[in-house]
Amino acid sequence: MARNERDALVRALVEDAIPAWGIRVVQLNSVVAARLGVTDTDVQCLHALARHGPMTPGALAEHVNLTTGSASRMVDRLVAAGCVRRVPDPGDRRRVLVEPTEEGVARVTAAYAGLVARTREELAGFDEDALAAILRFVRAAEHDTAEEARGAR
Repeated sequence: MARNERDALVRALVEDAIPAWGIRVVQLNSVVAARLGVTDTDVQCLHALARHGPMTPGALAEHVNLTTGSASRMVDRLVAAGCVRRVPDPGDRRRVLVEPTEEGVARVTAAYAGLVARTREELAGFDEDALAAILRFVRAAEHDTAEEARGAR
């Protein structure tokens, strides 16, 4: 591939495709939040719990860039919506962990089922090397985005 062609592909990715995808993800998360009766940040909390497992409200606050007071209110909303519950920390009974409920997991899974199915269909056309490259890129992009967010705070 010629240098100009490569540069054009990188530009199309960085300046168009990835930002457009990011906007669509934000839009979808907003629709899902409305459907669940919570806020967009609450949906981020549910993603953090699904990915990292039960955690303290303070740890959740860090994952979604909230103050501890705001995180407490977020957990209250998610408890009221039936998406999470507070449980004693088995390692330290003085602390509380937040964990998703079965109902919460089922509702979130259902909300994203269409996108998951479409994404699996799209990925079916890629071989293992391409999938590994996509995964490497997405993980690096997530890391870089997190670093930018930390630096911007």
